Amino acid sequence: MSARPIKRSLTLRGHRTSVSLEDDFWRAFREIAEEKSLAINELAAQIDANRDMETGLATAIRLYVLDHYKRRASQASL
Repeated sequence: MSARPIKRSLTLRGHRTSVSLEDDFWRAFREIAEEKSLAINELAAQIDANRDMETGLATAIRLYVLDHYKRRASQASL
């Protein structure tokens, strides 16, 4: 497990960008995209389109991953 963020490349609406994410967040992000049958760039574009512009993309992805698993945990406890 890498505790340090690693720079990863993404393409959002035809433009290359990069985000720095820890390995665990990157793996979870990829798993969520796979669950939703989306390419990772598509999911990143959705998150980008819905984020507060004061929130960086890497932070928005981390918050999305956290929210995804929090919702899953609350559904499992019902």
